[in-house]
Amino acid sequence: MSNTKYTYAVARIRALEVSLFSDAVIEQLLACRTAEQALQFVREKGWGDVSADGDMDAVLKCEEEKAWQVIREVAPDMHVFDVLSYPKLYHNLKAAVKEVCTQMQTPGIFYDDCDIPGSEMLQIIENKEFSKLPDGMRQVAEEALETMLHTGDGQLCDIMIDKAALEAIYKAGKASGETVIENYADTTVAIADIKIAVRSQKTGKSADFMRRAMAGCRSVDIERLIGAALSGPDGIAGYLEGTSYAGGADALRESPSAFERWCDDRMTETLKAQKYDNFSVGPLLGYLLARENEIKTVRIILTGKQNGFPDDAIRERIREMYV
Repeated sequence: MSNTKYTYAVARIRALEVSLFSDAVIEQLLACRTAEQALQFVREKGWGDVSADGDMDAVLKCEEEKAWQVIREVAPDMHVFDVLSYPKLYHNLKAAVKEVCTQMQTPGIFYDDCDIPGSEMLQIIENKEFSKLPDGMRQVAEEALETMLHTGDGQLCDIMIDKAALEAIYKAGKASGETVIENYADTTVAIADIKIAVRSQKTGKSADFMRRAMAGCRSVDIERLIGAALSGPDGIAGYLEGTSYAGGADALRESPSAFERWCDDRMTETLKAQKYDNFSVGPLLGYLLARENEIKTVRIILTGKQNGFPDDAIRERIREMYV
């Protein structure tokens, strides 16, 4: 892969970065009195499909598709972005297993903008055609379906598939051959493991439960993290102080929401180091994640306004989601 390919891709991304919403634009959006006005505001910024009116979900889905379309057009190699598509792919597996086992249909539960869209995933699980799934997914799909059919334990099914998703993300990061993608994948898995430890500590889960849920990665030691979670509320913060996630220790002591916010910050920091390298995939990954954050933030504002939440309550949620 020649560096000139990335130079072109990065130049395209640089041109698009200027249209990302700034804090000032987000404040203008918050100042809209109603959800309708807020939706009109983003539409005037070019969001959604020009030819259709579009409700909130249609507009936001359109923006997600646009973000991925840009990457598909400019990226020399789409495989390095597997780490970002796996959460949707494994979510579809989880949703399909539950629909097949409960015989209940939930509208809008599937993602269609990934390698195996919802209807196809549902068919694979219904017919037990596991060979049609990617290598790393076949075994967990079969095990999760059997577990759900025999025990009806939705939580256990979730844990199995979520762990497999984390393992797939980590493996894809290592296989990408790109340092920034590998670091992103490692950070994604580590933060997920830390969050599992925090929740498990609060709800009194066992070491065995945590082992079933956590995926191995480079930057945290699972066994030590489990031991820390079992030792009490301060144990996890104490363990983190000796790792590259030391900043999370103070945030964890402050509050759960401060820790969530710190996790978002940490992910942004992972990308910043290589964001301005014109010869790497870093700026492409940075742009895609910035767009995802932007869409999430707009969704929070629109939903908040639809439900009549005061601006301060909406702003508090944005601060946690969008850093």
